[in-house]
Amino acid sequence: MSIARTSILLGLALAVSACGGTKNRGLETAHQPVIQRTDYVFDVAASGGLSTDEAQRLAGWMESLKLGYGDHVSVDASSASDASSARESVGALAARYGLLLDETAPVTTGEIAPGNVRIVVSRIKANVPGCPDWSRAAQPEFGGHTSSNYGCATSSNLAAMVADPADLVSGRTGSPVSSTLSTSKAVKTYREAAPTGASGLQKEGTTKQ
Repeated sequence: MSIARTSILLGLALAVSACGGTKNRGLETAHQPVIQRTDYVFDVAASGGLSTDEAQRLAGWMESLKLGYGDHVSVDASSASDASSARESVGALAARYGLLLDETAPVTTGEIAPGNVRIVVSRIKANVPGCPDWSRAAQPEFGGHTSSNYGCATSSNLAAMVADPADLVSGRTGSPVSSTLSTSKAVKTYREAAPTGASGLQKEGTTKQ
């Protein structure tokens, strides 16, 4: 009697554990990267361009943010003349980090005072929430679902390695202009390269110390 009761309880426990967790009967993982964008703003006086003091303040702010590839830098102002006069100075500072200025700035809260410009740094990060996911037992599986952790490794590696997480949302359009010289350069170099054994084998030996 005790053995039969134990088997029934064990079967009920397995059935309950199989009901929870992520269920997926397809081949595409249910764990997808999630994109999060954070905008950092910094207002500087730029009437007729950035002064030396304001440029130093802005440089220190950029250094504290540790700008890097994937960050987007833009300039916003209450008037087009202030924005155009500051873009050259801001662009020179952003170029130190290998970044180019975006053409348009995102919408931010708060008004920009006259004679000031707002530098906006948009930082986008990608992660996969809920991974690793071992909420559901892999076996037994009577519904034909993939593992609850299925796809976590691939999606997490993709989110960690992508240079610009924004590409996961909209991607990039290719250049409408293509150069046949650029596309065939690698093939030409490969074909014209001398074989590694063309100069013969090198003699190697040992000497007594």
